[in-house]
Amino acid sequence: MSIRFDDQVAIVTGAGGGLGRSHALELAARGAKVVVNDLGGSVDGSGSGSAAQDVVAEIEAAGGVAMADTTNITDEAGVNAMVQTVMDKWGRIDVLINNAGILRDKTFSKMETHNFNVVMDVHLMGTYNCTRAVWPIMREQNYGRILVTSSASGIYGNFGQSNYGAAKSSVVGLMNTLKLEGTKNNVHINGLAPVAATRMTEGLMPPEALAMLQPELVTPGVLFMVSKDAPSGEILCAGAGVFARARMVETQGVYLGGDDLSPEKVAENWEGITDSAGEAPIENASGQTMKFMNIAMAQKG
Repeated sequence: MSIRFDDQVAIVTGAGGGLGRSHALELAARGAKVVVNDLGGSVDGSGSGSAAQDVVAEIEAAGGVAMADTTNITDEAGVNAMVQTVMDKWGRIDVLINNAGILRDKTFSKMETHNFNVVMDVHLMGTYNCTRAVWPIMREQNYGRILVTSSASGIYGNFGQSNYGAAKSSVVGLMNTLKLEGTKNNVHINGLAPVAATRMTEGLMPPEALAMLQPELVTPGVLFMVSKDAPSGEILCAGAGVFARARMVETQGVYLGGDDLSPEKVAENWEGITDSAGEAPIENASGQTMKFMNIAMAQKG
């Protein structure tokens, strides 16, 4: 099987460096017309530069097709204008990779509300703005592939990253709903939890670890997750050439009755409640409700 993107148009946010640049270059090498979106700022989101145009120059030098865009993804009107420009130029949008992000790390006790909000704005609202702008286009053409970028910090937590972790967890919640709403129109959405040597991680890991974590070792998984044969609603974890799937599962649970239910009874049965035997993923919110109802009704006879 050869994965190609001929005649497709892809938008990659935060594509001026690191993971986004790697994704953009490989998409273009495999036939896509690529919108390289990057504000050109520093890791904390400040400033601006020519990063997007530099990557476009790389793509064009290799014989690919691309356009640069410096829209701030937190600007809803600006994102809508970017998408309209793409539609006017190329007439369709097949792939959206929500990659742009910033860091404002501090422990929760020292976290300023502004630094919490700005990280949420970029990661969550930036992902929302871009996804919302392409959603009707993809539904209308009955085809679309979207990737949200999560993180191990959002799935498992990480010291000093309450803002980043909250943002990266929230995009998974968005993905879980859109996988259901996009099915009818062949719009698939997946998540990525990457580990890579980028500007955002260079101060967090020793040099020998960074040497093993090149962005190019993550991108092959990304391209599969936005290809025609991509699944939907999955979280791909990737780094150092290793790929895994992360899933949220729920234990089978224990029926404790209703008439004499108490906090003490929950405490007494905690081992059974948390028993991992029989745990399984829940496909949607109503699936959990039905599971609880079935267990309760079975116990009541």
